[in-house]
Amino acid sequence: MATGGAKVIDGTAIAKSIRDAVAQRLKAKKDQYPRFQPQLAIIQAGVRPDSSVYVRMKAKAAEEVGIKFKHVTLPAEAEVDEVVRIVKQLNDDDTVSGILVQLPLGEHVGALGERTVTEAVSPGKDVDGFHAYNIGHLSSRAADPLFTPCTPAGVIRLLESTGVPIAGANAVVLGRSDIVGSPVSAMLRSKDATVTQCHSRTKNLEQLIKGADILVAAIGRAQYVQGEWIKPGAVVIDVGTNYIPDATKKSGQRLVGDIDYESAFTVASHITPVPGGVGPMTVALLMENTLKSAERLWEQTRNLKISPLKLDIKVKVPSDIEIAMAQTPKPITQLAHEIGLLPSELESYGQYKAKVELSVLDRLAHRKDGKYILVSGITPTPLGEGKSTTTIGLAQALGAHLGRPAFACVRQPSQGPTFGIKGGAAGGGYSQVIPMDEFNLHLTGDIHAVTAANNLLAAALDARMFHEATQSDKALYSRLVPAKKGKREFAPLMFKRLKKLGINKTEPNELTPEEITRFARLDVDPETITWNRVLDTNDRFLRKITVGQGDAEKGHERQTGFDIAVASECMAVLALTTGLADMRERLGNMVVASSKQGDPITADDIGVGGALAVLMKDAVKPNLMQTLEGTPVFVHAGPFANIAHGNSSILADRVALKLAGTEDGDSADRVGYVLTEGGFGADMGMEKFCNIKCRVSGLTPDAVVIVATTRALKMHGGGPDVTPGKPLHETYTKEDLTTLAAGCKNLVKHIENSRKFGLKVIVAINQFSSDTPAELKLVEELALAGGADAAVASNHWAEGGAGAVALANAVIAACEGTSHFKFLYDLNIPIEQKIEIICKEVYGADGIELSELARKQVETYTRQGFSGLPICMAKTQYSFSHDGKLKGVPTGFTVPIREIRLSAGAGFLYPLLGDMQTMPGLGTRPGFWEVGLDPETGRVVGLF
Repeated sequence: MATGGAKVIDGTAIAKSIRDAVAQRLKAKKDQYPRFQPQLAIIQAGVRPDSSVYVRMKAKAAEEVGIKFKHVTLPAEAEVDEVVRIVKQLNDDDTVSGILVQLPLGEHVGALGERTVTEAVSPGKDVDGFHAYNIGHLSSRAADPLFTPCTPAGVIRLLESTGVPIAGANAVVLGRSDIVGSPVSAMLRSKDATVTQCHSRTKNLEQLIKGADILVAAIGRAQYVQGEWIKPGAVVIDVGTNYIPDATKKSGQRLVGDIDYESAFTVASHITPVPGGVGPMTVALLMENTLKSAERLWEQTRNLKISPLKLDIKVKVPSDIEIAMAQTPKPITQLAHEIGLLPSELESYGQYKAKVELSVLDRLAHRKDGKYILVSGITPTPLGEGKSTTTIGLAQALGAHLGRPAFACVRQPSQGPTFGIKGGAAGGGYSQVIPMDEFNLHLTGDIHAVTAANNLLAAALDARMFHEATQSDKALYSRLVPAKKGKREFAPLMFKRLKKLGINKTEPNELTPEEITRFARLDVDPETITWNRVLDTNDRFLRKITVGQGDAEKGHERQTGFDIAVASECMAVLALTTGLADMRERLGNMVVASSKQGDPITADDIGVGGALAVLMKDAVKPNLMQTLEGTPVFVHAGPFANIAHGNSSILADRVALKLAGTEDGDSADRVGYVLTEGGFGADMGMEKFCNIKCRVSGLTPDAVVIVATTRALKMHGGGPDVTPGKPLHETYTKEDLTTLAAGCKNLVKHIENSRKFGLKVIVAINQFSSDTPAELKLVEELALAGGADAAVASNHWAEGGAGAVALANAVIAACEGTSHFKFLYDLNIPIEQKIEIICKEVYGADGIELSELARKQVETYTRQGFSGLPICMAKTQYSFSHDGKLKGVPTGFTVPIREIRLSAGAGFLYPLLGDMQTMPGLGTRPGFWEVGLDPETGRVVGLF
């Protein structure tokens, strides 16, 4: 004991040093990571003066150290369920580091209700340290809590500041509350003190206190402990806050502790004053806990890792469906957490698939995008060359084997090829999307939504033509703008048409007869209708049909047809939209025909644009699935690459790029990879990806992977035809270096085309079991000689991600440095010139030849203001040319342009080359022969 009394433990000064240290630590973190920002949220029910004082004190401390403060106020009568709902929202808010519920709540909330509320706080954000998880861990010698309660932690800090050893000391804690007494006792025990916990009913209390080397008083009784009870030289920590009358004070009262300070001061070696002792420490350590939470959450977010699923590799690779069914996917909620999605950003469809809210793009807008890689291929055989398989295998290699954030973005398969010849697009072997049956069938219903929207527009168009043909101007206008309760009003969408017509009136009764006619009559020219109905089935007999044959249609027949659903412009809009508002605008701008005056007629002119958006409002959200090895896959949109632009959605790519992206301050090796697939050969999917998709998205690819197989290369080198359902010729199953070398010219042409877009090129040789080392080496050598940056054989079909690790490392290496991406043509040149550039530069044609119809369409679209759109070529996928029989690298041909259609909403013109069909047909032996259900398990069988 010091002469003249105890040493006063200055809690105010120590608390300031803690706050200063918090402020310095926070600043250092922000200097490295500017986005780092701790935030403390306090929920307060009612406006109790004492609670408001405490909240203001914490808000001031937070401001001083640089912690954001969020004050959530609720009425005093707020029910427990309402408070819990707010707590859960804050739990899910990744900008909130710590949550504190200011107690007490309303008078109607008892102890059980308060416990329910505090238990609702996530243990990871429980900066008060009151959650049962943290209290339980505090009491266990085998575990550490995420947070220690602030006041007890302050007691320990004050004790430690004295330099008096705690280990081996006899400590008496006077108080048994969950807030101070019990936690302090647990913390002293953990520091090897011998602890006696007492309370107001403890017998022989004075004698117990006299044996204490350390005394902590938290009993809530003013000046209860007298100096004569205290062991000389003891350290005394007074946690009490009690008011006693004091006429000398303006308030008529003063604050004292549980210890009689004057008498204790003469006995103790160290003592805390009240006020100025423990009180300031509580707030300071709340700030420290909030910073600690923010640091932990920041690192957790940065260090999210995929938990790979193990593969049971068989030497003899089973069928795709057998492999897929043998693997148990992880819950989609788990995968979503692993990749950094919040619970509020996920809309589950069953256990293994979900839609992702577009709000994630706003939350992660600050991030720098990950690396963007297109996966394309050489000109394929009818069997396909494994682009999807390679995309998935490469994602598994990057994510499950190299530990890099990796996302595959693929299209949703159409049921046309699924039940036709080609099969689905889930990949194959040990590189698949799972559950593959759900992936290849209905998924979350996006294609059905596209079909419904497309066909609603078709129905609306025919109905409008019928009503215009059978009604007078006056009757038509009266039905379009009916009187409701004696008053006529335009529907909101009608103002867009009025503006288009130059009619600046808002009252329906003010239109002149001439204006009524112009407004009410679209006056569709039936010869110009380009809008077909669609169906997601290969059905050749719907290519050309007659509608309007019913008696009620009064002889208003016309010839039309069906397209496959994925060729619908609604699907192209879904794939190319950048958000919900943009999709609504694009759907309304879709042109279905021209009027007899030559003006374009849109979905909004017909009045159906808003309804189309409603039908597709859920379809706009990307779908999240997983690979066989548990890495993430975004599945969204499914436009064909031969009759549409053939790429998955911009939105899926953007979401993936942000999730794979980096924060300011991150090192380069933290970047992730997004692998997006372009359909069919690089002359189709890649060309449209670059010239159409990248123009709309503003995204810049870092590299392209071109998938090749010895089978397709041998076919292009003069090998016999490859026909589905027929055995392969021995050319394809035995070594044939001569034919293979000749076919590599096709690969080299694709490499050269990629270079025209400024892209780095990695050739992935999708390895077959019959490939020989000499064949693989030859393809690698010729690819490198042809200008590829890397060429790697990959055995992901038989080995999963492990078989694609070398390919993954080649992709990582190629993506280092900056991209030199560029477009092939300028949008402002004439339509015909843009088509010619593609045909000459990409296909190797001598030129183009437009039919009379195509020339008229070019003139019409130019006059209507659509000449500035990019071009989406519809041609065969089996040749660089318009003729599928011309293999290898054909030359000396002219491309016939049969027809040019307008997709004003999607934002492109698409010429139809040769005899290209927009509705496929079924072959003699379709794939549906094998498909069925196991009646005992309900599982799909025979699906590939």
